[in-house]
Amino acid sequence: MATFKKFEDIQAWQKARRLTKRIYKITKEGDFVKDFDLKSQIRRSGVSIMANIAEGQGRRTDKEFANFLNFSLGSTAETKSHIYVALDLNYIKQDDFNEIYEKLDEIGKMTLALCNHLRNL
Repeated sequence: MATFKKFEDIQAWQKARRLTKRIYKITKEGDFVKDFDLKSQIRRSGVSIMANIAEGQGRRTDKEFANFLNFSLGSTAETKSHIYVALDLNYIKQDDFNEIYEKLDEIGKMTLALCNHLRNL
């Protein structure tokens, strides 16, 4: 079983937590506030990234943990897709898009590396 005693120790979860806070902040601004559907979707997919990491760590086996990390990767891709919509609708600036996308990319790479590690134990 993986050596994490608690999900809060996982760097990908920590980064996803900070990103989720950023997503909540940015969706409180400008025209984003009025787009209830997109605002809800991007918030839920952002929360799902960190929630699946946490849930996976709480499972009984490395295989189950790795499966939940795969769900987290899916939520990472979903969130990337949502920020493209936000950019296209001018809800966020290009700089904000770049920042969020880079953070999502980093979280995704970290999550994939952990998933691959767990599958090779």
